[in-house]
Amino acid sequence: MNQNLKLLLAAMAIPMASCGMQTEAQPQQSDAPAAVEEPVQQSVWEDPVDADGYLEVMWEDLLPEGEEERLREMYAMQMQEMLSSGEYIAEGGPNDVGVQIGTYNTVEELNGRKIKMPGYTVPLDFSPAAEINEFLLVPTLGACVHVPPPPPNQTVYAQLSETMPIRDMPQAVWIRGTLVADTQSTDLADAAYTIIVDDIEEYQYRRR
Repeated sequence: MNQNLKLLLAAMAIPMASCGMQTEAQPQQSDAPAAVEEPVQQSVWEDPVDADGYLEVMWEDLLPEGEEERLREMYAMQMQEMLSSGEYIAEGGPNDVGVQIGTYNTVEELNGRKIKMPGYTVPLDFSPAAEINEFLLVPTLGACVHVPPPPPNQTVYAQLSETMPIRDMPQAVWIRGTLVADTQSTDLADAAYTIIVDDIEEYQYRRR
């Protein structure tokens, strides 16, 4: 995600305690914790596939052309509505919920591709002994838990072929699998992409 979009999402994120789904996402038309070093960003269109045929993808590569401008407009409209309404939202109150804003627009060229991408895991089941076969992959630490969800096309629903205990799944990961433009809806957030996971490994931060 480029620096402008990072600053935009950070500036527009309303201080809300939870991620209840009051979604304003538009229908489709058809990081490790507080690390000093951040992932090195490289474009999917410049990076070759690895030895196993997986194309390395970064989060900005999931946004189709013109999507950053659309997001700016949507966040600006949300802020304008909030300021004009004069409504005070009490922290922890019934209206203190995370609002997911964005679209389900996807990058056609990535549909069905074998890809490798980094991200933070958000389990859909938080019970201590839970074994999961699904989770959300998001670009920022704490998304959908401590801050509002990222846009649907910056949220990936991950499907595992076998269940795994939550305690065995690191929070910052590299995931390899097949990415498809298949929309999923969960209690935490909607996702415009689904990845059928082949393997997961802990994210190792690289110095610039």
